[in-house]
Amino acid sequence: MQNKFSPVFLFLTVLFVVCLITSNLFATKVISLWGITLPGAVIIFPVSYIINDCISEVWGFRRARLVIWLAFLMNAFVVVLGQLVVWLPAASFWEGAEHFDYMFNMAPRVVGASLLAFLVGSTVNSLVISKMKIADQGRRFGVRAILSSLAGEFADSLIFMPIVFWGTPLKALALMMLAQVSFKVIYEIIILPVTAAVVRRIKKIEGVDTYDEGISYNPFKILDV
Repeated sequence: MQNKFSPVFLFLTVLFVVCLITSNLFATKVISLWGITLPGAVIIFPVSYIINDCISEVWGFRRARLVIWLAFLMNAFVVVLGQLVVWLPAASFWEGAEHFDYMFNMAPRVVGASLLAFLVGSTVNSLVISKMKIADQGRRFGVRAILSSLAGEFADSLIFMPIVFWGTPLKALALMMLAQVSFKVIYEIIILPVTAAVVRRIKKIEGVDTYDEGISYNPFKILDV
Protein backbone atom coordinates (compact mmCIF):
# COMPACT_ATOMS: atom_id res chain seq x y z
CA MET A 1 0.00 0.00 0.00
CA GLN A 2 1.28 3.45 -0.86
CA ASN A 3 1.67 5.90 2.00
CA LYS A 4 0.40 8.83 -0.07
CA PHE A 5 -2.73 10.38 1.43
CA SER A 6 -5.20 11.47 -1.23
CA PRO A 7 -7.41 14.58 -0.99
CA VAL A 8 -10.47 12.34 -0.51
CA PHE A 9 -8.85 10.52 2.39
CA LEU A 10 -7.75 13.81 3.97
CA PHE A 11 -11.26 15.25 3.60
CA LEU A 12 -12.82 12.25 5.36
CA THR A 13 -10.16 12.47 8.08
CA VAL A 14 -10.94 16.13 8.76
CA LEU A 15 -14.69 15.42 8.74
CA PHE A 16 -14.16 12.54 11.17
CA VAL A 17 -12.20 14.79 13.55
CA VAL A 18 -14.88 17.50 13.41
CA CYS A 19 -17.63 14.96 14.12
CA LEU A 20 -15.81 13.61 17.16
CA ILE A 21 -15.02 17.02 18.68
CA THR A 22 -18.54 18.36 18.20
CA SER A 23 -20.15 15.17 19.47
CA ASN A 24 -18.20 15.47 22.72
CA LEU A 25 -19.45 19.03 23.17
CA PHE A 26 -23.02 18.07 22.24
CA ALA A 27 -22.91 15.19 24.74
CA THR A 28 -23.09 17.69 27.62
CA LYS A 29 -26.76 18.27 26.78
CA VAL A 30 -29.41 15.61 27.36
CA ILE A 31 -32.31 15.81 24.91
CA SER A 32 -35.74 14.18 24.77
CA LEU A 33 -37.13 12.87 21.47
CA TRP A 34 -40.60 11.35 21.51
CA GLY A 35 -40.21 10.67 25.22
CA ILE A 36 -36.80 9.00 24.80
CA THR A 37 -33.86 10.53 26.68
CA LEU A 38 -30.62 10.75 24.72
CA PRO A 39 -27.35 12.71 24.82
CA GLY A 40 -27.23 15.47 22.23
CA ALA A 41 -24.28 13.74 20.55
CA VAL A 42 -26.63 11.25 18.85
CA ILE A 43 -27.35 13.95 16.27
CA ILE A 44 -23.85 13.80 14.80
CA PHE A 45 -21.99 10.88 16.42
CA PRO A 46 -23.36 8.21 14.02
CA VAL A 47 -21.78 10.12 11.13
CA SER A 48 -18.34 9.29 12.55
CA TYR A 49 -19.15 5.58 12.38
CA ILE A 50 -20.30 5.94 8.77
CA ILE A 51 -17.00 7.66 7.93
CA ASN A 52 -15.15 4.92 9.83
CA ASP A 53 -16.95 2.33 7.70
CA CYS A 54 -15.94 4.14 4.52
CA ILE A 55 -12.29 4.44 5.52
CA SER A 56 -12.08 0.85 6.76
CA GLU A 57 -13.78 -0.50 3.63
CA VAL A 58 -11.70 1.46 1.13
CA TRP A 59 -8.28 1.94 2.77
CA GLY A 60 -8.35 -0.77 5.41
CA PHE A 61 -7.97 -1.11 9.17
CA ARG A 62 -4.52 0.49 9.40
CA ARG A 63 -5.65 3.78 7.88
CA ALA A 64 -8.78 3.76 10.06
CA ARG A 65 -6.63 3.23 13.16
CA LEU A 66 -4.47 6.25 12.23
CA VAL A 67 -7.55 8.45 11.72
CA ILE A 68 -9.03 7.39 15.09
CA TRP A 69 -5.89 8.40 16.95
CA LEU A 70 -5.56 11.67 15.06
CA ALA A 71 -9.12 12.52 16.04
CA PHE A 72 -8.39 11.92 19.71
CA LEU A 73 -5.22 14.01 19.65
CA MET A 74 -7.11 16.93 18.11
CA ASN A 75 -9.95 16.41 20.57
CA ALA A 76 -7.52 16.57 23.50
CA PHE A 77 -6.04 19.75 22.02
CA VAL A 78 -9.48 21.41 21.96
CA VAL A 79 -10.17 20.34 25.54
CA VAL A 80 -6.85 21.73 26.82
CA LEU A 81 -7.47 25.06 25.12
CA GLY A 82 -11.06 25.12 26.37
CA GLN A 83 -9.90 24.49 29.92
CA LEU A 84 -7.35 27.29 29.59
CA VAL A 85 -10.11 29.72 28.57
CA VAL A 86 -12.19 28.55 31.56
CA TRP A 87 -9.34 29.41 33.91
CA LEU A 88 -8.92 32.90 32.45
CA PRO A 89 -11.04 35.55 34.25
CA ALA A 90 -14.22 36.54 32.43
CA ALA A 91 -15.00 40.15 31.57
CA SER A 92 -17.23 41.76 34.19
CA PHE A 93 -19.95 42.64 31.66
CA TRP A 94 -20.15 39.15 30.09
CA GLU A 95 -23.06 37.05 31.32
CA GLY A 96 -22.23 33.76 29.62
CA ALA A 97 -19.33 32.66 31.82
CA GLU A 98 -21.35 30.21 33.92
CA HIS A 99 -22.71 28.36 30.89
CA PHE A 100 -19.36 28.33 29.10
CA ASP A 101 -17.59 27.01 32.21
CA TYR A 102 -20.25 24.32 32.67
CA MET A 103 -19.72 22.96 29.17
CA PHE A 104 -15.93 22.93 29.22
CA ASN A 105 -15.59 21.84 32.84
CA MET A 106 -17.51 18.71 31.86
CA ALA A 107 -15.49 18.21 28.72
CA PRO A 108 -12.45 16.50 30.31
CA ARG A 109 -14.64 13.77 31.80
CA VAL A 110 -16.58 13.45 28.57
CA VAL A 111 -13.38 13.27 26.56
CA GLY A 112 -11.85 10.78 28.99
CA ALA A 113 -14.88 8.54 28.60
CA SER A 114 -14.93 9.11 24.86
CA LEU A 115 -11.23 8.34 24.52
CA LEU A 116 -11.65 4.88 25.99
CA ALA A 117 -15.13 4.19 24.59
CA PHE A 118 -14.48 5.46 21.10
CA LEU A 119 -11.10 3.76 20.89
CA VAL A 120 -12.69 0.43 21.78
CA GLY A 121 -15.85 0.98 19.75
CA SER A 122 -14.10 2.26 16.64
CA THR A 123 -11.49 -0.49 16.79
CA VAL A 124 -14.22 -3.12 17.11
CA ASN A 125 -16.12 -1.50 14.23
CA SER A 126 -13.08 -1.46 11.94
CA LEU A 127 -11.96 -4.93 12.98
CA VAL A 128 -15.35 -6.50 12.28
CA ILE A 129 -15.76 -4.85 8.89
CA SER A 130 -12.16 -5.75 8.00
CA LYS A 131 -12.41 -9.43 8.92
CA MET A 132 -15.88 -9.82 7.41
CA LYS A 133 -14.65 -8.31 4.15
CA ILE A 134 -12.00 -11.00 3.88
CA ALA A 135 -14.45 -13.74 4.85
CA ASP A 136 -17.09 -12.47 2.38
CA GLN A 137 -14.51 -11.80 -0.37
CA GLY A 138 -15.66 -8.21 -0.60
CA ARG A 139 -19.36 -8.94 -0.90
CA ARG A 140 -22.26 -7.78 1.31
CA PHE A 141 -20.93 -4.36 2.31
CA GLY A 142 -24.33 -3.44 3.74
CA VAL A 143 -24.32 -6.40 6.11
CA ARG A 144 -20.75 -5.66 7.17
CA ALA A 145 -21.55 -2.00 7.79
CA ILE A 146 -24.59 -2.76 9.96
CA LEU A 147 -23.05 -5.60 12.01
CA SER A 148 -19.77 -3.75 12.54
CA SER A 149 -21.60 -0.62 13.68
CA LEU A 150 -23.84 -2.64 15.99
CA ALA A 151 -20.79 -4.24 17.63
CA GLY A 152 -18.88 -0.97 17.80
CA GLU A 153 -21.80 1.12 19.07
CA PHE A 154 -22.60 -1.44 21.76
CA ALA A 155 -18.99 -1.51 22.99
CA ASP A 156 -18.84 2.30 22.88
CA SER A 157 -22.09 2.83 24.80
CA LEU A 158 -21.22 0.18 27.37
CA ILE A 159 -18.16 2.23 28.33
CA PHE A 160 -19.18 5.81 27.55
CA MET A 161 -22.63 6.07 29.09
CA PRO A 162 -21.87 4.84 32.66
CA ILE A 163 -18.85 7.16 32.94
CA VAL A 164 -20.52 10.30 31.60
CA PHE A 165 -23.83 9.76 33.40
CA TRP A 166 -22.45 8.26 36.61
CA GLY A 167 -25.04 8.38 39.37
CA THR A 168 -27.99 7.96 36.99
CA PRO A 169 -30.38 5.18 38.15
CA LEU A 170 -29.40 1.86 36.56
CA LYS A 171 -32.75 1.36 34.82
CA ALA A 172 -32.68 4.83 33.30
CA LEU A 173 -29.07 4.34 32.25
CA ALA A 174 -29.84 0.99 30.60
CA LEU A 175 -32.76 2.53 28.71
CA MET A 176 -30.54 5.41 27.58
CA MET A 177 -27.88 2.95 26.36
CA LEU A 178 -30.44 0.84 24.51
CA ALA A 179 -32.04 3.91 22.97
CA GLN A 180 -28.68 5.32 21.94
CA VAL A 181 -27.46 2.12 20.27
CA SER A 182 -30.82 1.59 18.57
CA PHE A 183 -30.98 5.19 17.35
CA LYS A 184 -27.46 5.07 15.91
CA VAL A 185 -27.91 1.72 14.17
CA ILE A 186 -31.29 2.72 12.73
CA TYR A 187 -29.68 5.97 11.60
CA GLU A 188 -27.02 3.99 9.75
CA ILE A 189 -29.56 1.60 8.21
CA ILE A 190 -31.54 4.55 6.84
CA ILE A 191 -28.45 6.21 5.41
CA LEU A 192 -26.90 2.92 4.20
CA PRO A 193 -27.79 3.39 0.50
CA VAL A 194 -25.93 6.72 0.55
CA THR A 195 -22.97 5.19 2.40
CA ALA A 196 -22.75 2.30 -0.07
CA ALA A 197 -22.93 4.68 -3.04
CA VAL A 198 -20.20 6.88 -1.55
CA VAL A 199 -17.97 3.85 -0.90
CA ARG A 200 -18.39 2.63 -4.49
CA ARG A 201 -17.62 6.10 -5.81
CA ILE A 202 -14.52 6.50 -3.65
CA LYS A 203 -13.20 3.08 -4.71
CA LYS A 204 -13.64 4.09 -8.34
CA ILE A 205 -11.99 7.50 -7.90
CA GLU A 206 -9.13 6.25 -5.73
CA GLY A 207 -8.60 2.93 -7.49
CA VAL A 208 -8.26 1.34 -4.04
CA ASP A 209 -10.07 -1.58 -2.42
CA THR A 210 -7.99 -2.84 0.50
CA TYR A 211 -8.14 -6.34 1.97
CA ASP A 212 -6.41 -6.51 5.37
CA GLU A 213 -4.73 -9.87 4.98
CA GLY A 214 -1.79 -10.55 7.29
CA ILE A 215 -1.88 -7.21 9.11
CA SER A 216 -1.62 -6.49 12.83
CA TYR A 217 -4.84 -5.41 14.56
CA ASN A 218 -2.91 -3.98 17.51
CA PRO A 219 -4.68 -0.64 18.19
CA PHE A 220 -1.42 0.99 19.28
CA LYS A 221 0.58 0.41 16.07
CA ILE A 222 -0.41 3.86 14.88
CA LEU A 223 2.40 4.43 12.40
CA ASP A 224 1.86 1.10 10.63
CA VAL A 225 -0.03 2.46 7.62
